[in-house]
Amino acid sequence: MAKIANIDLGEFPLLLAPMEDVSDPPFRHLCKKFGADMLYTEFISSDGLIRDADKSLKKLDIFDDERPIGIQIFGGEFEPMMRSAEIVEAANPNLLDINYGCPVKNVVCKNAGAAILKDIPKMIKLTEAVVKSTKLPVTVKTRLGWDESSIEIESVVEQLQDVGVQAVSIHARTRSQMYRGSANWEYLAKVKNNPRIHIPIFGNGDVDSPEKAVAMRNEYGVDGVMIGRAAIGYPWIFREIKHFIKTGTHLAPPDTNERVNATVEHLKRSIEWKGNKLGILEMRRHYASYFKGLVNIKEYRTKLVGSEDINELYDILEIIREKYADSVFSI
Repeated sequence: MAKIANIDLGEFPLLLAPMEDVSDPPFRHLCKKFGADMLYTEFISSDGLIRDADKSLKKLDIFDDERPIGIQIFGGEFEPMMRSAEIVEAANPNLLDINYGCPVKNVVCKNAGAAILKDIPKMIKLTEAVVKSTKLPVTVKTRLGWDESSIEIESVVEQLQDVGVQAVSIHARTRSQMYRGSANWEYLAKVKNNPRIHIPIFGNGDVDSPEKAVAMRNEYGVDGVMIGRAAIGYPWIFREIKHFIKTGTHLAPPDTNERVNATVEHLKRSIEWKGNKLGILEMRRHYASYFKGLVNIKEYRTKLVGSEDINELYDILEIIREKYADSVFSI
């Protein structure tokens, strides 16, 4: 049974990874609907929060039907991170998560995200400062290390636990790998087999099928899995993993009708949350993923991306529903 502080997540929870420009409330709703046990917001800049930047503040929006949910922040300096912890607490999530794993250059160049893996003592001190700045449970998402020569993940998790971190999610790659190559799950097993470590450890990286989720549990011993890229355009992955764990059999993948229903719901919620203009604009990045594998879908995908009219968008989606009603997705 995985438990973060007083948050009971069940036997083998499935977590939605925090993803920039993806893990917003409309998308999180669908992942929750199809079986995600724990959700996280997009990561939020601590500097943006303390400056009251509109984009950062908007990311604090959470809704009761998403719980349990964590708000994730990133930053490399003590004062902004401590003040951000107070701001996050006021938004009343179930927990606060610190991002020590983002590998992208515009985050790392600010000494945030995975950059702190080059300075573990600072990482631990910064984490301790955040823990002391909030009454919320604090968790961490990180990577194995900066590069292959600096992997100290067992020691890092021990130290994070010692300063009060309640759970750690580990993307089983180094920062230098970015998203290339294969995740090295062997390190997850080493962390789980360390007798000093008793907090939940969630595995992340390359979990894109029910079989891989089960392998994470059975072969590497993690307490749950965090799923990111595999859920984009396919929130059904949570449902499929749970079914496979329970029965050992595969659910049939969603047909065109169900995919259109999800896309319509996503679009409606995006418009409700962000307004017509921005809601339509931000939805454009999702169409290709929802209909990936349909033959000759490019014409309709182009129309969806090009339209700014709500009714026209719904009309196009209904055409896709009818035209591809009997189609098989070649993914």
